[in-house]
Amino acid sequence: MNRNEFIRQTALLSVGSILASFIKKASAKANPTILLVSGWQDVNIGDIGHTPGLLYVLQTYLPDANIILWKRSNGEEVKKLLNKNFPKVKIIYGSVNKDKNVDNPEVMEAFKSADVMIHGSGPLLVGADNLASWMKHTAKPFGIYGTTLENPSEYHQGILQKAAFIYTRETKSIEHLKKVGITGEHVQFAPDATFFINIRDDKKAFSFLKENDLKDKKFICAIPRLRYTPYHKFNANNNGWNADRIKMVEETNEKYKEVDHAKLREAIIAWVRETGNKVLVCPEMTYQVEIMDELLIDPLPDDVKPFIVKRGYWLPDEAASIYAKAHTVLSFECHSPIIAAANGTPCFYLRQPEDTIKGQMYYDLGFDKWTFEIDQTTGKQISDRLREVWNDYDKSKAELKIRMDKVAGIYKSGTELVKKLLV
Repeated sequence: MNRNEFIRQTALLSVGSILASFIKKASAKANPTILLVSGWQDVNIGDIGHTPGLLYVLQTYLPDANIILWKRSNGEEVKKLLNKNFPKVKIIYGSVNKDKNVDNPEVMEAFKSADVMIHGSGPLLVGADNLASWMKHTAKPFGIYGTTLENPSEYHQGILQKAAFIYTRETKSIEHLKKVGITGEHVQFAPDATFFINIRDDKKAFSFLKENDLKDKKFICAIPRLRYTPYHKFNANNNGWNADRIKMVEETNEKYKEVDHAKLREAIIAWVRETGNKVLVCPEMTYQVEIMDELLIDPLPDDVKPFIVKRGYWLPDEAASIYAKAHTVLSFECHSPIIAAANGTPCFYLRQPEDTIKGQMYYDLGFDKWTFEIDQTTGKQISDRLREVWNDYDKSKAELKIRMDKVAGIYKSGTELVKKLLV
């Protein structure tokens, strides 16, 4: 085992131990209550996936704990999805005002009953105000789980300095925390909770697969992405962006959209022509439905187009069921490969430099061979690696299992310790 591999393994195993000890400190009760703040937005199956992933972690490894979900987004469809899959979890809502008070008495009741508060996986400390309200109204511990903490603001630093545990979803965030003086054994790497997602909608998936003649392990999935998500087009008030920001986003997207997607198309062409199998072009975010034709389908050669199937926006349970049947998932988005991996399907992450430091978690977990820095990657390299996968699929699945066993190692070690501590 080389040094980097040793560091990875050690970090994975130690995080579970720290989580167990802090849960113990949070409550001596046999049935502790955990307040989880999560659910940042519903226009992205990756962001949706954070929540069921962490709920499943907690339910699997802390089965005696009561869980209350303080959900930030209020989409009814996602609420139904969570209720269906986690019927024992109580879901509450409530906004935090500038004085760090909440507008829903249910939240205050949760503050009283909960023994520890956990901030779920996300792109930054999205629930900072939620944590600040917890800090104002209780003296009980809280922690951060699987979150990117790149260049934390002074406000976020003030909260993080008081956290009982901080699990960053990639090791680069640990470096960013060190720069602002936040260090200690309580700061560890723990991958995005979406790696533990377990929700499925096999019935809906089966219907779609049958309708489009997509056979088990005989199709690949391809997910497009612009360099910057155009939030100004579908969020209120242009997402708070000024004219200069919008101009930069649109010019950058225009500059790279063809260059990037031509590389993915090359892999699609190789797959269709050499295997005779189909390709499902599908979205991770709502806006991607509108760019599928322009960037991935229309420019394809005429002999390839008949093998292409499209899918509109979906929820992560159906996506998980489809990815489970796919041969390989190739995605410019970060979380579709994670959902695929959680369902035993090989996956490529075509990483754009604008997509934050979160992509480092792929390297932290050993997915180096399947991670492509798109500016340093050719379409031929992606095609050649895909060819390696289909030529020795058993080997690729075995490699995936090794990577996913690393993820499970965090939770498994923590489970055993928590069970001992809570008896």
